[in-house]
Amino acid sequence: MAKSSADDEELRRACEAAIEGTKQKIVLSIRVAKSHGIWGKSGKLGRHMAKPRVLALSTKSKGQRTKAFLRVLKYSTGGVLEPAKLYKLKHLSKVEVIANDPSGCSFTLGFDNLRSQSVTPPQWTMRNIDDRNRLLFCILNICKDVLGRLPKVVGIDVVEMALWAKENTPTIPKQTNLQDGVPVAATVTESDLKVTVERELVSQAEEDDMEALLGNYLMGIGEAEAFSESLKRELLALEAANVHAILESEPLIEEVLLGLEAATNCVDDMDEWLGIFNLKLRHMREDIESIETRNNKLEMQSVNNVSLIEELDKLLERLRVPSEHATCLTAGSFDEAHMLENIEACEWLTGALRGLQVPNLDPSYANMRAVKEKRTELEKLKTMFVRRASEFLRNYFASLVDFMISDKSYFSQRGQLKRPDHADLRYKCRTYARLLQHLKSLDKNCLGPLRKAYCSSLSLLLRREAREFANELRASTKASRNPTVWLEASAGSSQSSHNADTSSVSEAYAKMLTIFIPLLVDESSFFAHFMCFEVPALVPPGSVANGNKDGNANDEDDDDDLGILDIDENDGKAGKNSADLAALNESLQDLLDGIQEDFYAVVDWAYKIDPLRCISMHGITERYLSGQKADAAGFVRLLLGDLESKISMQFSRFVDEACHQIERNERNLRQMGVLSYIPRFATLATCMEQYIPGQSRDLVDHAYTKFVSIMFVTLERIAQTDPKYADVFLLENYAAFQNSLYDLANVVPTLAKYYHQASEAYEQACTRHISMIIFYQFEKLFQFARKIEDLMYTITPEEIPFQLGLSKMDLRKMLKSSLSGVDKSISAMYKRLQKNLTSEELLPSLWDKCKKEFLDKYENFAQLVAKIYPNESIPSVSEMRELLASM
Repeated sequence: MAKSSADDEELRRACEAAIEGTKQKIVLSIRVAKSHGIWGKSGKLGRHMAKPRVLALSTKSKGQRTKAFLRVLKYSTGGVLEPAKLYKLKHLSKVEVIANDPSGCSFTLGFDNLRSQSVTPPQWTMRNIDDRNRLLFCILNICKDVLGRLPKVVGIDVVEMALWAKENTPTIPKQTNLQDGVPVAATVTESDLKVTVERELVSQAEEDDMEALLGNYLMGIGEAEAFSESLKRELLALEAANVHAILESEPLIEEVLLGLEAATNCVDDMDEWLGIFNLKLRHMREDIESIETRNNKLEMQSVNNVSLIEELDKLLERLRVPSEHATCLTAGSFDEAHMLENIEACEWLTGALRGLQVPNLDPSYANMRAVKEKRTELEKLKTMFVRRASEFLRNYFASLVDFMISDKSYFSQRGQLKRPDHADLRYKCRTYARLLQHLKSLDKNCLGPLRKAYCSSLSLLLRREAREFANELRASTKASRNPTVWLEASAGSSQSSHNADTSSVSEAYAKMLTIFIPLLVDESSFFAHFMCFEVPALVPPGSVANGNKDGNANDEDDDDDLGILDIDENDGKAGKNSADLAALNESLQDLLDGIQEDFYAVVDWAYKIDPLRCISMHGITERYLSGQKADAAGFVRLLLGDLESKISMQFSRFVDEACHQIERNERNLRQMGVLSYIPRFATLATCMEQYIPGQSRDLVDHAYTKFVSIMFVTLERIAQTDPKYADVFLLENYAAFQNSLYDLANVVPTLAKYYHQASEAYEQACTRHISMIIFYQFEKLFQFARKIEDLMYTITPEEIPFQLGLSKMDLRKMLKSSLSGVDKSISAMYKRLQKNLTSEELLPSLWDKCKKEFLDKYENFAQLVAKIYPNESIPSVSEMRELLASM
């Protein structure tokens, strides 16, 4: 017989490896075939697609308790066992052996905790009856020992199972203890022999009782057919005795039937009475239920009424308008003493309106007539209060400004410059700052007219202050007027008037900016916060609002820090709002527009006194402009930008007039010597450099470029009017330009560029003029050399003496006519150079250039003669150099 898989140690180890980590111990492992049957169709086995599986019984000890499990393991793709299903044996309710399986090896296991009992349980098929009995015997023993109960067993006799277990539990004699010198045979169980046969299902005492009982009926228990025939005969005898007893007891049965009939009648009467009582009780029960239902409804209605009254009280409290707030909102005073009452009324009105909105009010109340009417009433209160407050503030702003304008002590007067002081104005305005914030929360549209009214009133004050300050500033500033004509040819040669000190003009302009630019920035900042624009703070308290680093102009009243951030603690959380920023810039334009005219008047006045002061004013404006970075000071930056453009335009006007003065030199008659505008330009450039503040050079460098370009173009045009003396005219003027601007060119990069340009033009004019003088005195000599040079490109040097006009005889005639009395010719060349020059200081350098040029040309001629006419003798270069040096 083949070995059972239950004894396969490899299978047991594979099962233990599959459940490793679960702390469970394998009791039995055996191979089975899994298939599915059909519920309610016991006539067919119904096995389909049998699959190999392994059933493993395992236990897990946890303290005093032991749990038992039935594991189903399947083979993976690689032939390794892996867990498929897990059943707890405490839920095992039935073990059923399939009756229609001829082999008796198929069975099913029923569990009472399966989710769907309509699903056909799997059928397990063993290899033989012994494997089946071995598995079921082990399951039943574990259920009995661990769980204390046995599942229902169908299709197999428990006694038969016990007999099988007894037969398959071998005993082996074993020498253990010696009793009276005789060895005792001990029974070795499955655990000792490592054979998987479990304990008996029936105890030994129960088995003895069954054997004694069977012995009473049949001594030869082994003869099954005889025993069966005996049982049949005894059964027939018992049935005959029962029929006889029944026939003998008929009178007793009739008496019993009569008693039963009487009892039945009584029962029927009782049933009728009970039916009547039941009907009455049912009616009473229905009445009681109806009464309880009504009581419950009344109780619920009472509770609902109480809750409704509470909610209505809360709603009425929310809808109630306090009389003191209603009076304040409709007819209250806006004086400073009553502002606290107005603020409280505004806060209450804002909260009341917010409380009647859907997010803060139950949606079921929103459409109530009382709520709608109260909302309408509050809206009317809001409209009336906003209208009254707006009208009061508009009149209040106008009255404040009118009071200040009517008092002349607020403004600069003759002999007294006064810095505008708006501290009292801002203090009075701050009284109504919280009111403005509440007005904004009530109606944002009301701020537009208020902002316009504030801007209109304050603009009048600012323009009046600027106008009076500018007038007094101009009247108190004493400065000599410098002429605007610098480069005119007809102007006198004296430059003493150009040296007048006009620094007070720049100081006056700087004072105007020092006083009013911080004032305008402060007013812009105060206006932005006072009128509830959601923009960042402009100037932190104590910071420098202008471009003046030393801060001398702001050392008084410095405590006016515009600290209105304490109006509302939530202001710091306001982010930058592009829409508010655009509206703020538009309002600032209304506030500050027109004040630029007074700044323009100061610029025009300074320009008339000294046009060059535009340079210093431009630098001052540029410094202030770089210091304005805040968003709400946008219009102040625009004002400074316009001022800078105005100054640049005035200075450009001066530059254009000076350029016209230069160009007018071209219309004069023949010009000789150095033009007048060249030394005057040097004087002008020196003055301009003195007026440049810091590193602000763009304006001046642009003027230099325009001046020098026009000067050089005009110089070339004048030179073309007389080509004979053009080179002398150019070299004298370019030399004068270099001499007059030598010092400035070393420190001014723009002038250094034009200095080098003039130097190149000077060298070119010198070269042309010297070549003309040399060629005039020694024309035949150098024409002869030029002919030789031209022929050397086409014929060999040996053939040149045989050409017409270039023979040795022609050479001798030319030398006699040109070099006889050469000292006189050189003297004539010097006199000619001296005759055309008006600047005597240039003569030595020009004569040195002339001698060098003449020697270079003569040396070239001597080399040609030595090459073409080797046997002819001419004065050597050294003799000619000594001759020139001696003269």
